[in-house]
Amino acid sequence: MSTSTLLLDLGERAAWTGAQASLGVLATELADLPVWWAAPAALVLAAAKGWLAGHLGRPGTASTLPATADPASTRTV
Repeated sequence: MSTSTLLLDLGERAAWTGAQASLGVLATELADLPVWWAAPAALVLAAAKGWLAGHLGRPGTASTLPATADPASTRTV
């Protein structure tokens, strides 16, 4: 795996994690729930994103990266 592919994969994962955590906190604030509910909300968002990406994207991967940059698509053995 090249360094640029690794950095793209790392960046995608970090960006989605940050977005899911932020939306989890926002949802709990808007619903006036205790902040500890943000973790389960982010978990549901992560699962939904993975499911959608797996069904709408390339088969066998939950990545939202382009096929040329996704390590799951470009890996050779």
